[in-house]
Amino acid sequence: MTFLESLGSPADLRRLDASECDVLAKEIRDYLITTVSGTGGHLGPNLGVVELTMGLHRTFESPRDTIIFDVGHQAYVHKLLTGRREEFSTLRQRDGLSGYPSRTESDHDVVENSHASASLSWADGIAKARQLTGERDRHVVAVIGDGALTGGMAWEALNTIAADTSTPPRRLVIVVNDNGRSYAPTVGGFAAHLDELRTLSGYEKLLSWGKETLRQSGRPGRAAYSAIHGVKRGLKDMVSPPETGMFDELGIKYLGPVDGHDLPSVEKALQLAKQFDGGPVIVHMITQKGHGFDPAVNDDADQFHSVGVIDPVTGKSTPSKSTSWTSVFGTEICEIAEERKDIVAVTAAMLLPVGLAKFAEEFPDRVFDVGIAEQHAVASAAGLSFGGLHPVVCIYSTFLSRAFDQVLMDVALHRQGVTFVLDRAGITGPDGASHHGIWDIAMLRVVPGLRLAAPRDAARLTEELREAVTVEDAPTVVRFPRGSVGADIPALRRLDDGVDILRERPTGSESHVLIVSVGPFARLAGDVADRLAEQGLSATIIDPRWVLPVPESVIGLAAAHSLVAVLEDGVKIGGIGSQIRSDLREADSRIGVLELGVPDEFLPQGTREEILTEVGLDVDTIVSEILRALPAEVADRADQSARRAV
Repeated sequence: MTFLESLGSPADLRRLDASECDVLAKEIRDYLITTVSGTGGHLGPNLGVVELTMGLHRTFESPRDTIIFDVGHQAYVHKLLTGRREEFSTLRQRDGLSGYPSRTESDHDVVENSHASASLSWADGIAKARQLTGERDRHVVAVIGDGALTGGMAWEALNTIAADTSTPPRRLVIVVNDNGRSYAPTVGGFAAHLDELRTLSGYEKLLSWGKETLRQSGRPGRAAYSAIHGVKRGLKDMVSPPETGMFDELGIKYLGPVDGHDLPSVEKALQLAKQFDGGPVIVHMITQKGHGFDPAVNDDADQFHSVGVIDPVTGKSTPSKSTSWTSVFGTEICEIAEERKDIVAVTAAMLLPVGLAKFAEEFPDRVFDVGIAEQHAVASAAGLSFGGLHPVVCIYSTFLSRAFDQVLMDVALHRQGVTFVLDRAGITGPDGASHHGIWDIAMLRVVPGLRLAAPRDAARLTEELREAVTVEDAPTVVRFPRGSVGADIPALRRLDDGVDILRERPTGSESHVLIVSVGPFARLAGDVADRLAEQGLSATIIDPRWVLPVPESVIGLAAAHSLVAVLEDGVKIGGIGSQIRSDLREADSRIGVLELGVPDEFLPQGTREEILTEVGLDVDTIVSEILRALPAEVADRADQSARRAV
């Protein structure tokens, strides 16, 4: 039995000696490489925190001590150390192990939200609660990366944490996992401060000093920390670490930097932080993303931040022969930027995932990566627009909610021409509840003047993107899903207000169902129409292209049918279907509207197809819903017609 196989809980880990821990660290890395290569997932971040996570669980007693992982995609090692090795082959699969912390899996998991920069706020609140309830023997530990520290929410929390003067002090430890990257190299002023510690003159001297000081220190609590802090201050003239001074000014005690891959140093630093009785402590760990796996370390793009199925030896994946929505956007935005010098791109630490790599290469002065700071990205885009440029803000759909106030009050209220490109819209699959992009339509529907496009194929994506960037007095949105774009779906004709007719009822037949297809559901709509035809029901399929506001012709077409069925890849509450229902009501129309979207709930992980079937967005369920919603006399006539045809 390997050491990894013998671990049932963190208590088992604490019984191992130093040499056994070295073996365990290698076993964990080998296991991660083998397993994640087969399932896909966040490989690089987890290879980088093996010793760090082992040190946490050897020093603190989870779940009595609360350990919070910011974002949480680096919690695979934590899962292995808390008794979930046997389920690891199901990682990110339907009914399997989540790729993030999950309360349903373990008491050791606390914060499931996989949106960055929230850990310090959670830690602040939990630590305050522990203080007020008299549980001073329970620590709260937040693990946050240098990438997540680019988010404003983290600094709001630090401001509050630093200002606390309560007595007795709270037991709060902040571990900064500094690997210099989020998806790609971390950007911004704070990143520049941390980067100075990685220079030959600064980082190595401080790291050497840190190891030696930790080795020599045996005194607990405030005395040990004061000694270390005094030595560090004495070295300031030699290395002058700017971020130390920043934390000093905030009033938060700082310990480090520590080699995050040297387990004895990690444990010693965490023990000192645990014993310190003077308030919150920051422990600065230097780690390497992808550590121990050469293909990841040598990958300049993202060091295997998130991988699909790969070869566990070479790290190579099977090249995809299909074209992704993201790549179509990435190519088109470069062509538009070549034609228009006012086009600039803005993203929030997601340059590569949203397809801006080529744009950054061709127009380096016209792309702005602001770090994990969506609020700043959107408000800054409003300023860019006011200054005479047309910014294109590129983020995942799920992250737009973090900047809703700025979309509403900074862009829409000021009538600034800003285009939002929302990648991974709709049901996304294996990343689970927090990454499904199903709320953007309902959220944006209430923004005055906003126009939203949902392309059904690659041709419409390029077309609608070009239309979006011509709008200079209001926010525009182009949303598309994850994955392959598929073949183009041509229209029979286009109406004056831009609505595409994809299928019309046969001449002379009764008008039964108007299917309004939103975005990539056009192909599904066609399959539904085919099945309805088998039962004698005719269907007209339309793609509004620009779904907000609803084009007037949609309301006119609805009046000629017995039922409107709206297929959309977003929550039904507040979606396009509910908007059409509202518009029909205002037009005094009594045509029934069947809203076929996603239920208003947090959806699990799984493939897109699995989840669509589960929520009733498959052909069989949709046809059944339509038959149930049609007026009885219409369904009867259609049934009789179908029988006569047979």
